[in-house]
Amino acid sequence: MARLSTDREMQPEPAMPQVPYPRRKSGLERFIRQIDLQLMVLPALALIFVFSYIPMYGVLIAFQDYKIGHSFTGSPWVGWKHFAYFFNSPDFYTVMRNTIVISLLKFLIGFPAPILLALMLNEVRKLVFKRVVQTITYLPHFMSWVILGGLVASMLATDNGSLNMLLERLNLIQEPINFLSLPEYFWTILITTNVWKEIGFGSIVYLAAIAGVDPHTYEAASIDGASRFKQIYLITLPSIMPVISIFMILAIGNLLSAGFEDILVLAVNPALRDVSDVIDTYVIRVGINNYRYSYATAVGLFKAVVSVGLLTIANYVARRSGNSLW
Repeated sequence: MARLSTDREMQPEPAMPQVPYPRRKSGLERFIRQIDLQLMVLPALALIFVFSYIPMYGVLIAFQDYKIGHSFTGSPWVGWKHFAYFFNSPDFYTVMRNTIVISLLKFLIGFPAPILLALMLNEVRKLVFKRVVQTITYLPHFMSWVILGGLVASMLATDNGSLNMLLERLNLIQEPINFLSLPEYFWTILITTNVWKEIGFGSIVYLAAIAGVDPHTYEAASIDGASRFKQIYLITLPSIMPVISIFMILAIGNLLSAGFEDILVLAVNPALRDVSDVIDTYVIRVGINNYRYSYATAVGLFKAVVSVGLLTIANYVARRSGNSLW
């Protein structure tokens, strides 16, 4: 009996049948299986190709002395002339300083503002109050900068402006202040107006991300004695971090886009040029209005190259945390 059991133990176990791995589908097969979705994307791709990629041929005039009526190939080539003129221009320091400072202020103040609003609205239990606040906060997003700029100018006006009237009633000022003509107030007005316009619409995206968090996680944390602040810090923020990372990458890539419409509407007074002139307004004022199309294209190309570099660096850093765009 002992020998029989030993022989059974020495017998090799039967080999498991080899299950073939499923063949990976090719890109063409996946495209055919998703043909309905691909057809829905085609109009958007065509729109981007026609209005974003085909006009890129026009960057050639940044290296030419282009004149209206001449073709791109018929204009004389001047190489890096316009870039060198911009870098040596007396306006270069002012334009770059205003662009960087305004962009950083918008990023440092405007980027976390929708996140904070979304976190606060998520804690509101009165559904009616929550909806009213959401409607009031994201309504300015749908207003044009012309309308919003008119409202701001009306509130800051020296003649019956609501802010000046309030300050006078509180005995904080003796006479009205023309806020939109004093450079020391412009950056504050610009950043505050931008936050007012975009905070509500941005919070919608983060509220949607927060809604996808498993509620059982909060219940388990509450049973363990975690306060609401700890639940926000340990559960909510890590759960929406992929969304925050994507928006942060895009925001860093647009750091040189300090704004155009808002500055054009609010900085009407020429006295504000030293604090309001950014790359976009400089291109319009010096390049387009003076018919210097090659120079304007060179400045715009410089901004685009730097923006792509910032976007690539931000995506590389975010990739190490697993939340990159590509």
